[in-house]
Amino acid sequence: MTTTETTTDTLRRRVQLWFGPQHPGITGNMSVQAWLEGDTLTQGITHVGYLHRGFEKLMERRKFIQSFPIVCRICVPEPDTNEYLLAAGLEELAGMTGDIPERGTWIRTLVLEMSRLQMNLMTLGGHIGSMGLGAAPNWLIAVRDYVLDRFEELTGGRIYHMYIIYGGVRRDLPEGFGERMEETLTKIEEKLPLVDNVIFDSSVFRRRTVGVGVVPEEWVDEMSLSGPIVRAMGLPRDIRKDFPYLIYPELDFEVVTTTGSDIYARAWIRRQEIQQSIDLIRQILARMPEGPYCAKLPNMLTWTIPPGQTYVRAEATRGEMGYYTVTDGSDKVRRIHVRGPSFVHGVALLERMIPGTNIADLSPLMVSLQVCPPEIER
Repeated sequence: MTTTETTTDTLRRRVQLWFGPQHPGITGNMSVQAWLEGDTLTQGITHVGYLHRGFEKLMERRKFIQSFPIVCRICVPEPDTNEYLLAAGLEELAGMTGDIPERGTWIRTLVLEMSRLQMNLMTLGGHIGSMGLGAAPNWLIAVRDYVLDRFEELTGGRIYHMYIIYGGVRRDLPEGFGERMEETLTKIEEKLPLVDNVIFDSSVFRRRTVGVGVVPEEWVDEMSLSGPIVRAMGLPRDIRKDFPYLIYPELDFEVVTTTGSDIYARAWIRRQEIQQSIDLIRQILARMPEGPYCAKLPNMLTWTIPPGQTYVRAEATRGEMGYYTVTDGSDKVRRIHVRGPSFVHGVALLERMIPGTNIADLSPLMVSLQVCPPEIER
């Protein structure tokens, strides 16, 4: 057979298919342009679309206080980590770090763990939902909504909060908030055994995830992987422990790890971190100090920050988030760069893992990498 005949035959057998953005296995407004031979994927290219773009440039054109509504959109289901990083970076450059009230710091940590809890509930439901099993996702989205009730009570918004601001937080905890939060945590814990039975005790879920989507350990440092992907291969890497911030050094918790480095292991990590966040929220509420919740702030419409640059980081649900911020003495940032895990996980890693993957495994694989598409195109 000639080269021309071989090439023609290959092209006839090779099919191009688009996954997303409506596909249930696509995380947000994101598509994968894939090529198949039979039911095996040979290549895939990530396309993140046009939703929520240009954040970094937009912040260069706005006063510091006007940037909070912008950073919330960088990862819609998890806005609070971005709020904290924006505030922490500019507080450091303004010399305000030591002025943050203790209560404000504890409330910030509470909000970040509430955010981690609801995000993991949604992602765990996505794991099983990407395989066409609908009961567990509905249960998990339902109990996640209870956490959003608490966010609405605390911040006025269920999704976009703009609650963590310079100097602390925007308002104090409402009276009785701790008791209502405990009721929410109890409702979640009551549902988790049923979720475990349907997901982790399911032979279907095990067959679809064990040994599927394995990430080699040698890729971790080569590709700057982080979060549950790394902890699922046994590496105890967590910014909360490795580069402590807020009041995490005062809380009692250990980094959750397992082995396997496959889709099942990543789902198991997120299930354990749901319980971990519940425990941390209880610790925080039990030890919440009294006092002011925010430092006295200058006029936000005329506030200027001396020239400087800094990098701050935090452990988002998906992995390491970092903000590199530069100021020039004006009332706007000179430059800001958002470093999130989604580019590495959703483009570099995903495109590297797609060749050789069965078409039925693409959706579970994508959910297990937990990508926020707007974080890629900033």
